[in-house]
Amino acid sequence: MSFLTLKALHIISAFLLFGTGLGSAFYKFMADKHGDIKHIAITNRHVVMADWIFTTPTVIFQPISGLILANMTNLPLTTPWIMMSLILYVFAGICWLPVVYLQIQMQKIAEQALSTETELPERYHYYARYWFWLGVPAFLAIMLVIFMMVFHRVLWV
Repeated sequence: MSFLTLKALHIISAFLLFGTGLGSAFYKFMADKHGDIKHIAITNRHVVMADWIFTTPTVIFQPISGLILANMTNLPLTTPWIMMSLILYVFAGICWLPVVYLQIQMQKIAEQALSTETELPERYHYYARYWFWLGVPAFLAIMLVIFMMVFHRVLWV
């Protein structure tokens, strides 16, 4: 595979990772805010599905393609912007793993409430708050990684 093809796939993958996460967060937040349990259950199901279809493959592809690109350009991993990107990426991943667990739990809780025609328990709302606040630093970290991908030549001359 050529350098430019891999670079293009790396960039597209970064946008899919960030865009899917941001879109999922927006729709889940809005569904939870609206309060309709059927809507919440369906949205949670779709958020979990989007994570499996889009986020998980890009989470795997990003570091692999990035490392290959660095190798193709003879950049050591100790290059400041690469090292900082890797640290931020690992940090985002540490935030993301519990988010995945919480999403699956919230999906189960919402579907249970829907099937029994009961209100969402406080545990759901606790998980939703925890999910949100884990997402904030993860999104900021990914935004910084993308920023460094674009501006690394300006930041580290």
